[in-house]
Amino acid sequence: MSTHLAEVSWSRGDQPFTDQRYGRGHRWRFDGGAEVAASASPHVVPAPLSDPAAVDPEEAFVASLAGCHLLWFLSLAAQAGFRVDAYADRAEGVLGPDTAGRPAMLRVTLRPEVAFSGGKIPTEAEHAALHHAAHARCFIANSVKTEVVCEPVLRRA
Repeated sequence: MSTHLAEVSWSRGDQPFTDQRYGRGHRWRFDGGAEVAASASPHVVPAPLSDPAAVDPEEAFVASLAGCHLLWFLSLAAQAGFRVDAYADRAEGVLGPDTAGRPAMLRVTLRPEVAFSGGKIPTEAEHAALHHAAHARCFIANSVKTEVVCEPVLRRA
């Protein structure tokens, strides 16, 4: 078992607050030292009360699923003897009402495009199997009720 820490901080400053017109910008600090500007999504809270340039929780959720999948995929590809040169994903999350009418992340679609080189290039079936295995091992995907879909693209060098 392991523990993973994140600090989330916000300060009102001189904003009145009770009128609901306060900035949603805040900071995320992680145990390794990285710090990220964060905010409510501009889809939820319009700018200027949100910061469209900052990371919002919905984007972070999608990125954590995509990042976990990436890390497992790379590990499994290396174990199988496939040389990965590049991996890029434009993951997308869809927020909408769940069956109880509450806002929820209903679906996350991963679209990894992977470039391989060397003497051993996976077949389409091997490539799909690597993604299936990565998804099955992803801690984040195993922790959420959101449907997580992977639509990989195989790219040959």
